[in-house]
Amino acid sequence: MSEALEITNLACRRGGRMLFEGVSARVAPGGALLLVGPNGTGKSSLLRLLAGLLPAAAGSVAFAGRRAFAGHEVALKPRQSLGAELSHWARLDGGLARLPAALEAMNLAALVDVPCRMLSSGQKRRAAIARVIAAGAELWLLDEPTAGLDTASAGLLARAMAAHRAAGGLVVAAVHGDIGLDGAGSLRLG
Repeated sequence: MSEALEITNLACRRGGRMLFEGVSARVAPGGALLLVGPNGTGKSSLLRLLAGLLPAAAGSVAFAGRRAFAGHEVALKPRQSLGAELSHWARLDGGLARLPAALEAMNLAALVDVPCRMLSSGQKRRAAIARVIAAGAELWLLDEPTAGLDTASAGLLARAMAAHRAAGGLVVAAVHGDIGLDGAGSLRLG
């Protein structure tokens, strides 16, 4: 079980413009937080702050556990097979033993020999989620995770998030609609 995520008076400045300020939230173990609001209000930037990829203009983020981030861009080398790419990332994240279960969870096991350039956008999105699952991080940071997913794949994601939360994990996701995170809190930006 992990500890809570504490966000206190967080502010983000990008390109000389203040995207948001005074953002505070708490996500308990097993909890989830949906980041909602119009495009350009800082949802993706907030996720990047929580992941430690951007510095905050003010405020603080407290979370001692491991974090896994799935953004818009999927880091897959086009000429490599899906299996080789996910194995590379799983090795770096310490999740090689968890990779087979992650592939099954996102229905990707049959595609491990396919070159990444041949994957659809939905398959690439599922690969990014499988990477998050395999990482074994307590905090999942997901940027519009259902983008490009069909109904069946969105259901796989919902089941994976539910299992993660049932084990005490946390999920923070930027969304524009329902992604199957029952009982999630909501933080509106903009």
